[in-house]
Amino acid sequence: MNSTIFHVWQELANDFSSAAVLWQLAIIVSSLLVAWSINSMQRARLASSNAHYAAIGGITRVLFPISSLVMVLLGQLVIGHWYSTSLLALASRLLIAMVVIRLAVYVLRYVFAPSGWLRTTENVVSTAVWLVLVLHVTGLLPDMIEALDGIRFNIGKSTVSLWLVIQGLFTVLVTVFVALWLSRLIENKLMMATHIAINMRVVINKVIRVTFVFFAVLVALSAVGLDITLLSVFGGALGVGLGFGLQKIASNYVSGFIILLDESMNLGDFVTIGSYYGSVQELRSRYMVLRQLDGTDVIIPNETLMTSAVVNHTATRRHVKIALPIQVGYETDLRATLELMKEVASRHPRVMKDPAPDAKLVGFGESGIDLNLTVWVPDPENGAGDVPSTVYLNLWDEFKARDISIPYPQREVHVFGHGVGIEEAKSGLNNGSAA
Repeated sequence: MNSTIFHVWQELANDFSSAAVLWQLAIIVSSLLVAWSINSMQRARLASSNAHYAAIGGITRVLFPISSLVMVLLGQLVIGHWYSTSLLALASRLLIAMVVIRLAVYVLRYVFAPSGWLRTTENVVSTAVWLVLVLHVTGLLPDMIEALDGIRFNIGKSTVSLWLVIQGLFTVLVTVFVALWLSRLIENKLMMATHIAINMRVVINKVIRVTFVFFAVLVALSAVGLDITLLSVFGGALGVGLGFGLQKIASNYVSGFIILLDESMNLGDFVTIGSYYGSVQELRSRYMVLRQLDGTDVIIPNETLMTSAVVNHTATRRHVKIALPIQVGYETDLRATLELMKEVASRHPRVMKDPAPDAKLVGFGESGIDLNLTVWVPDPENGAGDVPSTVYLNLWDEFKARDISIPYPQREVHVFGHGVGIEEAKSGLNNGSAA
């Protein structure tokens, strides 16, 4: 343990044996109370402005340690002329660590969606910050840095140390997180610009994010003194990988940008791709997420959208057609039944009046007459499964009330024979039907 750390711990021990500790404890408690009051007022103000719950929680979690730290530093500055402030110095270090952890967690949760790996990353960041603080307080951090700086190796013509690599990785992570946070701020503002087409907004967001991350990496490497020309080696390897093994991934990325730019498909459109039918939920750089009517999501590579036929049911209009086939008996009054079917369908609140429901005669089947009822729904994104179910139930009630039969397959069996054979055949049939 070096002399500076030993002196700090000696001052801390002396403070606990004097009146200085009481002043420092009073400042710490007062700072925490003031910070809690500021935090409560800010939470109430955000809640009254209808801010998002996650935003309220993130901002207030960061505000508390920052305001506490400011109060402690001010107290340290005021009483430092008369008393030793070793306890306040220790408290400020702990609050700085808390600020770093909560800022990192806030940025991570703001940039990325909740997931298992995000929770793991938060735990890793928290552990790393507290470990650095412990090494600093115990005086082992300088020795650790010196040992890491002594481990050196060559990359091309440059000699780098393990400590420089760690600095570079840390700087890259910080700058990338800041870049992602700034790009998310711009993305949230841009997505509210309704005068810009949704596809163009998505394209601009992706370009901004890639640009910010690229420049963040360059700035981070320059900040730690690494030669940026070293990236040419990795760039060449990446180019070879794209040429031989990653051409599909590159094709999906290019296809994704083409789809967004030519506006052949938009978020919320109902499309049929092969055997899949549903609404477009997400248009990612590499794939598209299609949500089917049963709630399941299908991930379709963008290259498939470029090389196969895609039926866009809502390219020119938002409403979707739903066909309801039904069969009635041959004794049915067809004209009255067709009008009844249209009238029953129009009762459903989600069925459009323009275009109105339409019922048609399709053909004459083996067991009955085939009819088809067609309705249109203006909000397919809310699902279409309840519409056929409700209309069919209402038709069933109306058909029963009017004695309209819904036939089922029937077969007639004719047995040809002589004498006793006929009676035996009839007896066998009767036994079989009884069974």
